[in-house]
Amino acid sequence: MKFTYDRLSYPSGLFCTVLLLFLSLAGAASAASDAAKGAASGEPGAEKATRVVVDHTGKEVRIPAKIERIVITGPWPLPSVYCLFEGAGDKLVGIHPGSMSAAKHSLLPRVAPGILRASTEFLKGDVLNAEELLKLKPDVVFYRVETAAHAGQLALTGIPAVGFSTALSGFDTIKTFESWVKLLGEVLQQEDRASGIVEYGRKTYDEIQAALNGVKGLKRPRALILFNYGEGNIKTSGSNFYGQYWLESTGAVNVASELSGVADINMEQIYAWDPDIIYITNFSRHMPEDLYENAIPGHDWSTVRAVRERKVYKFPLGMYRWYPPASDTPLVLKWLAKKNQPELFADVDMDAEVRAYYKRFYNLDLTDEDLRRIFSPAREAADAK
Repeated sequence: MKFTYDRLSYPSGLFCTVLLLFLSLAGAASAASDAAKGAASGEPGAEKATRVVVDHTGKEVRIPAKIERIVITGPWPLPSVYCLFEGAGDKLVGIHPGSMSAAKHSLLPRVAPGILRASTEFLKGDVLNAEELLKLKPDVVFYRVETAAHAGQLALTGIPAVGFSTALSGFDTIKTFESWVKLLGEVLQQEDRASGIVEYGRKTYDEIQAALNGVKGLKRPRALILFNYGEGNIKTSGSNFYGQYWLESTGAVNVASELSGVADINMEQIYAWDPDIIYITNFSRHMPEDLYENAIPGHDWSTVRAVRERKVYKFPLGMYRWYPPASDTPLVLKWLAKKNQPELFADVDMDAEVRAYYKRFYNLDLTDEDLRRIFSPAREAADAK
């Protein structure tokens, strides 16, 4: 069942059931707290030693010193970062359905096949089912700070919950990834495990900025990101979201910069912007050919410049979707720079870049078919159920 806080909406029998569940959860939380205190003080009968970490809410969280079972409710890319951090996914007993959808259509199971055994039954969309979560018996839960409802529900279960933020670093994808790596390192006591990817990302960013700044009067194309597009609804990435960082840092202008966050738009607005380039994220099932063939009912894309000039691109999917922060972030910078400024980055061979990166950081030798899968992700990878 899911928790609700509308006490006036319960029938009397259901109210009793809910009350009993809350009391049992409160008892579990109290018992867990007492056990943790006893373990920390070395009292007889203490079941587990514990230690304290500070999560992205600034809160001190007491977690088991030895962690064997982990549930990740969010952020969606975090299970992939965790698996690459650990080199396996066997301790993951539960992940978000959106994370699982990406994993099934990615190369991540080649590195961490255990991730495919994780349960997704405790979440329906972002609605948390506490009873199903408790059945997984996790030692710790990682959750997305911005999904505020999860924090309150997790507190009632008594399970230690560590919050990871998607907005801590102003939607700078490299810094956001770095903040996740740092906190994972503290939780897992492996602080520098993924430092090489972070350093490579910083270097890549600096190299791209140097190239862009070295061209006087650089002409930047005007680009639109279709963040989520389905069932007639179009959402884009405004100024306070990852799309702004991606476009600004790779030589383009975000046509939606006057909007904020994930914003709803319509075709009339798109006609007014008439973008030079369109990017479709992996959170939408639509592909470039849907726009080229004008195959989306109710939406006429035929007059939009990016469609006429066939400059509509689907974000790739490697270890995870390439739009949000993830361990492939340095490759996203290179891919976008080459799309936005093809003459300036003409010498960048993305096939070679991806092969070298995967060999260096994941010890994977990619085949031609692997590259095809990365650059042409399946529609189904957008599913989050």
